[in-house]
Amino acid sequence: MSRDEAKKVAARSATAELPASGVVGLGSGSTARLFIAEVGALVKAGRSFRGVPTSESSRRDAVQFGIPLLPDEGPWDIEVTVDGADEVDSDLNLIKGGGAAHTREKIVNFASRRNVIIVDDGKLSTRLGEKWPVPVEVLRFAHRTTALALSRIGRAVHRVRDGAPVVTDTGSFVYDVFTGPMPDPGAVDRALRAIPGVVETGLFIGRVDVVIVAGDAGVRRLEKR
Repeated sequence: MSRDEAKKVAARSATAELPASGVVGLGSGSTARLFIAEVGALVKAGRSFRGVPTSESSRRDAVQFGIPLLPDEGPWDIEVTVDGADEVDSDLNLIKGGGAAHTREKIVNFASRRNVIIVDDGKLSTRLGEKWPVPVEVLRFAHRTTALALSRIGRAVHRVRDGAPVVTDTGSFVYDVFTGPMPDPGAVDRALRAIPGVVETGLFIGRVDVVIVAGDAGVRRLEKR
């Protein structure tokens, strides 16, 4: 199947992870948007779900598909969060942040009882960093000083789109840190987070319960060891 078809299959399969009713964390990105559409269809059919969006983009999607939303302030009693990922390693650690929403995604992930990730099989790797840099959200203040510190861990590139710096929903900049394959992504995460000016990293270590992978051979369900 095509990559887009695989994403649709993964998003549809993730609905089996939902409770009968309750609060659902709504991830960000193209695959998560397909899941939000599936939840919207369930709400339209009479299921009682309320959502916590991880970005302004997922908020707009939820509103479009008719999903009631809880306030941003929290706290929330989230049964399950379903989100996408940019890279998944053999231990089910993740790189997220291609859409610059990883700080809010990590907050909702932390507040959720269970976390389910939906990807196509092109997102799988043996070690994180084989395919993607690590997105790091940094404060605007002294961001070049922060970038200098980031560069001691890997090549740090200020993310720019259409000639302007990418700005997160929380008003910060994003640097992509090219580390290469990471034998210990947890250690890299700790080193990045120790730098003043770093808001959050796109490394999600030990934060996943289930990964649903769609590919040519169908759907696989990977669980935390």
